[in-house]
Amino acid sequence: MIKLKKSLGQNFLIDKNIIRKIVGQVSINKKNVLEIGPGSGNLTQEIINYNVNNLLLVEKDNNLSDILDTKFKNLNKFKVINKDILKTDIEKLILNDTVIYGNLPYNISTQILIKLIKFEKWLPKYKTLVLMFQKEVGERIIAKHNTQKFGRLTIMANYRLKVINHFNVSKNCFFPKPKVDSIVIVFKPIKNNFNIKNINNLEKITQMFFSNRRKMVNKVFIKLFNNYKQYLKKININLTHRPSQLKSEDFYKITECFESSLDELNKEI
Repeated sequence: MIKLKKSLGQNFLIDKNIIRKIVGQVSINKKNVLEIGPGSGNLTQEIINYNVNNLLLVEKDNNLSDILDTKFKNLNKFKVINKDILKTDIEKLILNDTVIYGNLPYNISTQILIKLIKFEKWLPKYKTLVLMFQKEVGERIIAKHNTQKFGRLTIMANYRLKVINHFNVSKNCFFPKPKVDSIVIVFKPIKNNFNIKNINNLEKITQMFFSNRRKMVNKVFIKLFNNYKQYLKKININLTHRPSQLKSEDFYKITECFESSLDELNKEI
């Protein structure tokens, strides 16, 4: 019998139609697959119906890890890693042409997404992400600018990922049943036309602006740049706007200019 751990946010997906729909979002024949938080292996069981090259599971729970190891031990090119995904260098673990699935624990889902976005080498080895989030979190990821849900998560995701598809999943599809519905989002990694040298700077910029999302952007913008009028001409934004009224692209431009201002400052030193 599996003893559930509330601290790990364990809600197992049991609806077979939804499981098939999730796995079927992308062709995985002859692909490498990584599953984050496989739990009792319900999604894994569907994945192995396909001819995958390698299957890697990352499961933090010791008990579940042992169960998965026993359940699928006869599979070729299969491995369970009993580690915390947030403390695992998955960039080094995954192989080329990998599809990543994850019914992500609600309490760390955004941290996992940011980890996948901040890979050192970009484009990454993974080709597709099929991830499940709490619906409210997912709506912030796919939000449009000038809406209440638009924010840091939207901007970070948009910089390196393109949303290919998304669909809602009822809380009734899980055991134990959570209090909220979920959403599955399918992403493809992209390269855009902006040249941000360090994605940590984008994270810093968005944090500064959205820490006071109801206030005008002027104070933060002026704080970022010594000669803010010079950079305002390059970026061309309205300083009386609130952060959510700006587009993702505006924050990418601000980050580029911020990095440029740092370079100029270093030259002077």
